[in-house]
Amino acid sequence: MRKHLFAFALMLTPLLLPAQDMKPFAAASVRDYADEQRDETDPVILKRLDEWQDLKFGFMAHWGIYSQWATVESWGLCSEPWIDRKDAPYDEYKRQYTALNTTFNPKGFNPGKWAKAAAMAGMKYMVFTTKHHDGFCMYGTEETSYSSVHSSCPFFKNKNCDITRALTDAFRQYNMWIGYYFSKPDWHCPDYWAPEWATPDRNVNYSIADKPDRWRRYCDFTYNQIRELTHNYGDIDILWLDGGWIRPAWSVNDETRPWLGCSGQIQDINMPRIAKMARENNPDLLIVDRSVGGKYENYRTPEKQVPDTVLPYPWETCMTMGDSWSYVHNDNYKSTNELIHLLCDIVAKGGNLLLNVGPDANGEIPAPCLKRMEEIGVWLKDNGYAIYGTRPLKPYAKDRVRYTQSKDGQHRYAIYLLDDGEVPPTRIEVDGLVYRIKKKTKHAVVVELM
Repeated sequence: MRKHLFAFALMLTPLLLPAQDMKPFAAASVRDYADEQRDETDPVILKRLDEWQDLKFGFMAHWGIYSQWATVESWGLCSEPWIDRKDAPYDEYKRQYTALNTTFNPKGFNPGKWAKAAAMAGMKYMVFTTKHHDGFCMYGTEETSYSSVHSSCPFFKNKNCDITRALTDAFRQYNMWIGYYFSKPDWHCPDYWAPEWATPDRNVNYSIADKPDRWRRYCDFTYNQIRELTHNYGDIDILWLDGGWIRPAWSVNDETRPWLGCSGQIQDINMPRIAKMARENNPDLLIVDRSVGGKYENYRTPEKQVPDTVLPYPWETCMTMGDSWSYVHNDNYKSTNELIHLLCDIVAKGGNLLLNVGPDANGEIPAPCLKRMEEIGVWLKDNGYAIYGTRPLKPYAKDRVRYTQSKDGQHRYAIYLLDDGEVPPTRIEVDGLVYRIKKKTKHAVVVELM
């Protein structure tokens, strides 16, 4: 696929946009948001959240038509000043990128292999990118022809053309929770990025106040696509929504304000309506409306970050195994030692780790990722009792030690982090007491505290 002239890797840097005066959508300004702003109180959802916190380790995959160019997912379509297309003319880049659906044919895609690798790694849930910002759907949708199941995509002839269904079925064979990433903004939909006007940034490119019917069509489009995902694939566990610049007026603050783009307008898609529909068949569905807050962000997702200490709410670090979310050539993959230490540190502070891989254009997980997943699984097979189903134990993290305890508090553990290649010691000292290492393992050793 390198024959494409404009297949360039993108360099991502923090976005800094000037704050603008906001012009809220009139219909949103009259809605009573009191209930939406509160944290979730439904005991069904709270129970499910507690069960999710037991899982600790999840599998994520960013995969789409962009894998053919081995470039950063979707973002080359965006016209913000931080995007680097290596001087490629935007219109031609966009034309070629948009046409990638006509060459997407990952004949090496084996959903069973993905699921087995994740299960062997000790992962307990998955979150798959059903649709990224570019709008290409990796699932069966009737709302657009821009999908892997449509005849415009050569993969539609494959038995696994409904990629989301194939992965869902495969991961369910290993009793893993099923989660779907879904982008609220859709840059391919003409009711979000209207083709008659320029697209100066990631946001809707017309005035919602002047064209409320058009925005309403987009809201219905989004609603219908989420309905397909939450109604057509059985009982799913997690709806993981990205694109936090689409948010109601009550959730806008000084931190989120610059992300609202040139016009600074509120983009409210009516999450109460979506959540009610999504839970019709899945009453215990966890919804993660990222960065928005309130009752539809059931847990928070610090991206590529690990908090310094325990947080007073459920959370999950979403982290890349390499430097990129999607497949790029010669990615810089973290070592197995680094990844296991990352898992231990996150769990000690009460979080989950959602570890992302970027499958290639042929639908295969890169060999370095598979190797690391296998090695993590070996470590967890011996030491998972100090990870799964645990809760934080003060002082949480101290020097080379990470602390956890069983939910009932009857068992307390110290995880001693080893340097890469370090020979495991026969004894370690924790809080002034010396403990004998009963089972030596690479990367980190575990002792039960007295």
